[in-house]
Amino acid sequence: MKEYTYQEQNNIENQQKLRQVIQALPSFTLSFFRGIEPRTSSRTRLGYGYDLRIFFEFLQEYNPALAKMNIRDIPMETLDQIKALDIEEYLEYLKLYERNGQQYTNTERGMARKLASLKTFYNYYFKKEMIVTNPAALVSAPKLHDKNIIRLDVDEVVRLLDNVESGDQLSGKQLAYHERTKVRDLALMTLFLGTGIRVSECVGLNIEDIDLKNNGIKILRKGGNEVVVYFGDEVLDALLPYLEERKGIQAVTGHTNALFLSIQRKRMSVRSVENLVKKYARTVTTMKNITPHKLRSTYGTNLYNETGDIYLVADVLGHKDVNTTKKHYASLEDSRRRMAARAVTLREKQ
Repeated sequence: MKEYTYQEQNNIENQQKLRQVIQALPSFTLSFFRGIEPRTSSRTRLGYGYDLRIFFEFLQEYNPALAKMNIRDIPMETLDQIKALDIEEYLEYLKLYERNGQQYTNTERGMARKLASLKTFYNYYFKKEMIVTNPAALVSAPKLHDKNIIRLDVDEVVRLLDNVESGDQLSGKQLAYHERTKVRDLALMTLFLGTGIRVSECVGLNIEDIDLKNNGIKILRKGGNEVVVYFGDEVLDALLPYLEERKGIQAVTGHTNALFLSIQRKRMSVRSVENLVKKYARTVTTMKNITPHKLRSTYGTNLYNETGDIYLVADVLGHKDVNTTKKHYASLEDSRRRMAARAVTLREKQ
């Protein structure tokens, strides 16, 4: 039996989900997904699928001409009949709608993403000259307001790692599991805080991706680029005991290469790692909603404070555009600029 990498298995699962979603979309949309496949990831295409399903459900519900029509049978000509005003009404609908007895809401970022999906969808058919109008291009995205970056303070990082190691502040039930997983948990949490890798990059690690000679890990970035991220001695000190422990664990078939294993001896999932981080984070703060991404922000903040090099931070975090990094760490840059104002003395005070 072939053992797929985490990324390969993820792609297979996403493709299977996408096939199911496409069955709930107009039949003509299949050409769109085939057309964008060479330049998009399976996760991106699945996201488009989910977003377009909501859009066509909205059309069926609010457009009298489509009300009695099966969504599968909606013709491509419908795209030319939609106006920019209809899409603006769709964005308003996204703020609060009900489906199968359950209410759903979207923040400004959720609405912006769904509009971006619709723009990509319309652009594809417009450029192929299969439709003559492009109303999505006439609609402006919702204004996005900056959010404060949530991160752990230096003392919180110390207490967090201490609690991971000791089990302090955990409940009795949690402590029972802690004895079996503390070496793994310390390695995992230290790796997050010492490299800033994404949770998907972490769970996708295989044993052979660890380079102990050069203190590096080989990861697959978003977009498919393979890079090596380096770590310091503190991460090494946490990894070595786990690597020794991992040698004695016989993983379930199909998971033998995975670095981080669950108690069931399978590759840890993104959800299980998120729950693990949340469990330990609650031992040091209940005011901050700490996730693996917040640990990534903590690392980025610490790296920027130590080096002052925003380009280095962008490179290590895998941001394609340094402006993304600057936007996230703007408050830190402003703080450093204020320090610069006090760093130069023109005349000594008498």
